[in-house]
Amino acid sequence: MHSPSAAEMVVYPELHLCSLGMESMSQEEYYAAYAEPLDGPRGQRLAELAREFGIWLIPGTVLERASDGRVYNTAVVYDPQGKLVTSYRKIFTWRPYEPMCVGREFVVFDMPGKGRIGLSICYDAWYPELSRHLAWMGAELIVNLVQTPTTGRIPEVPINVANAIVNQVWVASVNGAAPTAFGKSLLIDPEGNIRVESGGMETCTLLSIIDFNQVSAARRFGTNGDSWPWEHFQEGDSPLALPLYNGHIAPPRWQPMLPPETPEALRPADGRSER
Repeated sequence: MHSPSAAEMVVYPELHLCSLGMESMSQEEYYAAYAEPLDGPRGQRLAELAREFGIWLIPGTVLERASDGRVYNTAVVYDPQGKLVTSYRKIFTWRPYEPMCVGREFVVFDMPGKGRIGLSICYDAWYPELSRHLAWMGAELIVNLVQTPTTGRIPEVPINVANAIVNQVWVASVNGAAPTAFGKSLLIDPEGNIRVESGGMETCTLLSIIDFNQVSAARRFGTNGDSWPWEHFQEGDSPLALPLYNGHIAPPRWQPMLPPETPEALRPADGRSER
């Protein structure tokens, strides 16, 4: 592992440490080789690496063996002191190919002085509800960890661009490289512009700067200067029934909360509360 001197956060793809040999193993062999508790030897070593390099480390996802014996595809986040800040269990597993148990909680975490980050794993990106919910929880950057080995990665590119645009958030979709995955990692800004991307399936390191203030700017001034998706529902609007979810949208709860670091010039005039 190496950390570019200017990098504050280093992100690896889904199952980056748990994909070698997976296609030739039975489920039992695969779990025996890679599944362990988050505080096991692998987790301890990852914490040491984050502390050694003084970085925020998202080492892809790992096979987590829970206390009840169930196995999850889990994203983990370590801070520069080596603390396990949070973990997220993949909700939308790629059935029928992924045998892991499914998660049931949306996860965001704060990078002090920077912004709020939401976690998403591979096929999660295909479900707009997940990205929308992370944005509603205040995420300004969604990190989507991927290990797509097929041409299914081709439609995933516009899917991630759309998730960035409709939620006015940054999206970093980090896929594995050959021979285990199809490549095409990319970083998208809140207006849908691809800031950096890998050209193909080759192994590479992508570097970029994320300005979290662009989220507030896009929401205040509009995407392309003419679209405000988070401003659509107003206080006086009637609730919108959502039969698909046996629920509804309550207009007063539609807009996400703002991070406390948002500059005054980028805040809406409605006095919306901080998170």
